[in-house]
Amino acid sequence: MIGLSLNRVLAVLIKEFKQLTRDRVTYAMMLAIPVVQLTLFGYAINSDPRHLPTAVLAQEDSRYARSLVSALKNSDYFDFVAQARSPAELDEMIRRGEVQFAVTIPGDFSRRVARGDQAQLLVEADATDPSATSGAVAALAALPDQALAHDLTGALAMRGQAVKPFEVIVHRRYNPEAITAYNIVPGLLGIILSLTLVMMTALSVTRETERGTMETLLATPLEPLEVMAGKLAPYVMVGLVQTAIILAMAATLFHVPMSGGWLGLSAGIGLFITGSLALGFLISTVARSQLQAMQMSFFYILPSILLSGFMFPFRGMPAWAQWIGEAIPVTHFLRVVRGSLLKGQGIGDQWRELAALGAFVCVVTALAMARYRRTLD
Repeated sequence: MIGLSLNRVLAVLIKEFKQLTRDRVTYAMMLAIPVVQLTLFGYAINSDPRHLPTAVLAQEDSRYARSLVSALKNSDYFDFVAQARSPAELDEMIRRGEVQFAVTIPGDFSRRVARGDQAQLLVEADATDPSATSGAVAALAALPDQALAHDLTGALAMRGQAVKPFEVIVHRRYNPEAITAYNIVPGLLGIILSLTLVMMTALSVTRETERGTMETLLATPLEPLEVMAGKLAPYVMVGLVQTAIILAMAATLFHVPMSGGWLGLSAGIGLFITGSLALGFLISTVARSQLQAMQMSFFYILPSILLSGFMFPFRGMPAWAQWIGEAIPVTHFLRVVRGSLLKGQGIGDQWRELAALGAFVCVVTALAMARYRRTLD
C-alpha cells in the first residue's frame, strides 16, 4: 500500500487552483454569487413595501379632507403622486398601473362627519399582487381613530369618542380575495420561458462547438442571421407550446381570470420569446463550454427572479434595485402578462412595456450577430 504523500497532494492542489483561476466564469460565479445574493436579500428585498404611489380624488376642499391626506402620508405607506379630476380618470390611473392606491373623498364627507351620519372614505387598491398592498391595507384600520383627532373638538369630540367619525371602505381590485395564485401563476410564464429558452439555446449552440459540428456550419456560405434563424426556429415552437400549456393550466387549475388584452399579450409573448432565444444565442457565442453557458445563463436568471417583481413586490425595492429591475426584460413581460390577464389591458396601455421588450430584442440580436461574425472571421 502506497503511503500518503503530502507533496503529491500539494501538487494536485496547486494544479486545481490554477485550473480554477483559468476558468474565469466559474471563478466569478464562486465569488460573485454570495455577494449578489447577500446584497439583494439584505437591501433590495422588502416584503412590506411603503411609499406606494397613490392618487386622490377630493370632491370637496375642506379641513377634514386635508387632514385625511396628511394622515395617509404620515403612515409612510402612501405617497400621493397625482390628483384626479374625475372618477374615470382615477379608474384609468389604477387600471394602467400608474398608482397602487386610489383614494376618493366624497363631496358630502365633512357634512356627514359633523352630523355623525356614517361618513365613508373609499380606498381602491391594485391587488394584483396581494403582498404589495397587505401592509398598507392593514394600516387603514387605524385611520378613523387618528386622522381627525385634532379636528373634532368641542361637541364633535364627544361624538368622535362614541363612534368612529367615518368608515374606510377598501376595494381590492382585480383580486378581491387576495389569491396569490392570480399573481404567481401568470408570473411563472416569464420565469419558465427564461429558464428553458435562454438556457436551452445557449447549451444547444455551445454543444455543437464542443462536438466540432460548428466547424461545418462555419465552412458553409450561410449568413449569421440565417444560422441564427435556423437554430432558433424550433425553440420558438417550444416556447409557444409552453405558453399554451401554462395559460391553459392557469385557467383550468388555478382559475386565473382571463380578462382579455389578447393582442397585447400575443405581442409581448412573441417579443419575449424572440429576445430570450437571441440572448441564449449571444451567451453561446461567449461561452467556451456547456458548463460556462449554464453558469452565464444563471447570472441572467437569478436577478430575473429576484428583481422583476415575480417573488417580491417591485415597488418595495429601493430605487437603485428598481433601476436594475427596469433593465431586465422579465420585469416588462410580467407587467404585460398580469395586465392582460387580470386587468384586460390593451396595447395602448402596454406600449411602454412592449417598446422595452422590442428594444431588448434589437440590442441582443445585434450583439449576437456581431459576436457570431467575429467567430466567422
